Amino acid sequence: MREPAFWRPPSTWLSRLLMPLGAVYGEIAGSRMARTGVNVGIPVFCVGNYHVGGAGKTPTTLALVALLRELGERPVVLSRGYGGKLQGPIKVDPARHGAADVGDEPLMMARGVTVVISRDRVAGAALARSTGASVLVMDDGFQNPAVAKDTSIVVIDGDRGLGNGRVLPAGPLRAPLDLQIARTDVLVIVGNGMAASGVATLVAAKDGPVLTARLVPDETSVAALRGKRVLAFAGIGDPGRFFRTLRNSDVDVVIEKAFADHHPYTPGEIDALVALAQRDALTLVATEKDVVKLRGMPVAADIVPFAVTLQFEDAAAWQAFVSERLNLARAKKYRS
Repeated sequence: MREPAFWRPPSTWLSRLLMPLGAVYGEIAGSRMARTGVNVGIPVFCVGNYHVGGAGKTPTTLALVALLRELGERPVVLSRGYGGKLQGPIKVDPARHGAADVGDEPLMMARGVTVVISRDRVAGAALARSTGASVLVMDDGFQNPAVAKDTSIVVIDGDRGLGNGRVLPAGPLRAPLDLQIARTDVLVIVGNGMAASGVATLVAAKDGPVLTARLVPDETSVAALRGKRVLAFAGIGDPGRFFRTLRNSDVDVVIEKAFADHHPYTPGEIDALVALAQRDALTLVATEKDVVKLRGMPVAADIVPFAVTLQFEDAAAWQAFVSERLNLARAKKYRS
């Protein structure tokens, strides 16, 4: 979906008009979050957002998986498979599945990580365990109560923050903020913006750690675009952040094309982008999440995938937090 303008401050009449619906939605979401989830027998880390839209959740998930591997664990990612037609539970196979089957983000992650998709998260967790998982990493599902979580990692964009701070459909929040903060074990702020400072204060007030991180472009991706004029397109939660990242990497972005998050590109749309790029002698560049959806299209090989990784400003604090939570989860499950 594309984020409506009235979700951003200042408040508009439409947002205020929808606040009663937001109150109802928030009451339902809050009651749902209070339910007790199933203990799946292994430590569960959940990476989520307070709101709909992008904030750096997938790079954070991959950074967590990398750290868990360094700690000797066998993490498996569990995703709902948003945008895919398969219900699961099923292990994602990049050689066999496409984005239309399992969703773009699971398919992208599955190139280097074991990923299970399942609409039924408990069934998905069972499949993940059967593949040898020692730790389950939930990609999204912070508001979903089905699986009991040992650690909830919430990601927020430092530039965008929480928009107008209201609950769907009046704003972008998936549930009342106070209820979500109460269940937050660590807040990860991506970027140097100050829009998340208020939320950081609230998390810190309940003695929750607040960590900062930044998206670092892959040098190979930057080198492939050096000295070239580009047409950049993206169908992610915050296309503007992608375009800013390119420019901050000294990439000459001539044309920007933004699409809705998880947008399923048609051959006609890609042909139009190719024609526009050829007209102005531009190189096409997109996020890895976008490029993975174009597999099988003849022009896919001509589009440069721009890769980024998440780096924590205090890597030692991040590692200490994950190690501590892992040990606490193991001790808790041993006692039970």
